[in-house]
Amino acid sequence: ELEGYFACGGYRALKKALAMTPAAIIDEVKLSGLRGRGGAGFPAGLKWSFIPKDAPGPRYLVCNADEGEPGTFKDRELILKNPHALIEGMAIAAYAIGAASGYIYIRGEFAAETETLERAIAGARAKGFVGRNILGSGFDFELHLHRGAGAYICGEETALLESLEGFKGQPRLKPPFPAVKGLFASPTVINNVETLACVPSIIEKGGAWYSAIGTPKSAGTKLFCVSGPVNKPGVYELPLGVTFKELLEGSCGGMAAGKKLKAVLPGGSSTPVLTAEEAWAVKLDYEALAAAGSMLGSGGVRVIDESQCMVKLLQVLARFYHHESCGQCTPCREGTGWLEKILNRLEDGRGTLKD
Repeated sequence: ELEGYFACGGYRALKKALAMTPAAIIDEVKLSGLRGRGGAGFPAGLKWSFIPKDAPGPRYLVCNADEGEPGTFKDRELILKNPHALIEGMAIAAYAIGAASGYIYIRGEFAAETETLERAIAGARAKGFVGRNILGSGFDFELHLHRGAGAYICGEETALLESLEGFKGQPRLKPPFPAVKGLFASPTVINNVETLACVPSIIEKGGAWYSAIGTPKSAGTKLFCVSGPVNKPGVYELPLGVTFKELLEGSCGGMAAGKKLKAVLPGGSSTPVLTAEEAWAVKLDYEALAAAGSMLGSGGVRVIDESQCMVKLLQVLARFYHHESCGQCTPCREGTGWLEKILNRLEDGRGTLKD
């Protein structure tokens, strides 16, 4: 609630930001080393700086709250437990890029999260943190909440923009990139919930403070969503660069009784699998996981034990991606279906050498 957020120093960063120049805010976020927490890991400050300085017409800020990656449930927790961190982060980001309008595109299934955000936005507006002439600064920022219809593809930023404009959610060809021609053909920045929620702390305590956490190339903390046969599954905020072993044994209390680690999906269901041996040795940051042949992705850590059949697991994931294919490209539209059929045959005992 708003009172609790105030007690934790809420909206102090927004007051500080409004006394800074937009360029100074962008420089601070660049200095922090904050990278996109939605999966791609692109530097946030650099993305903000791509907005053309002399572009006529409106600019937009869009928050991607369409959390659809299987095994990922961090953004919904942020929205439920700390929605004002997102709202404050969006207000600061909007001021930095010169956007008077912002949109939160939220996954359609998130009913409780939508209600929480609606209350939080109304509370922030009543206190003058959203709307016209924020805190007497002359800066206007209106924030809109838009519910998606539950399509996984709308987590891809350009498909999200298409859906937000009322069209079928299918990715756009790039270039032009959203920073030049995004929402309503205007310059647009799109960031994930977790990314924007980091911004207030960075502005309040400084980019150098944030960059000192984590590793030199993977700065700051990360929310890890841990599921599977562990003693304490859940969402954990830890510095980037922490080892998988520290996450599993330190935060999650180790494997559940009688379970032995077999494999790990370290960053959501679309990231390559690590064997138990590979996982024990890996650090959880962008570079270390890439070197290990996988990705940090969204931070959805799916722990797999020896009782789990990997073919069955793949069948379940193939069914998901077949169902969620937007159908725009032939290899995906047709190929995901073929993959599911092959796996169905294997699981049914009808597999062939050709399969």
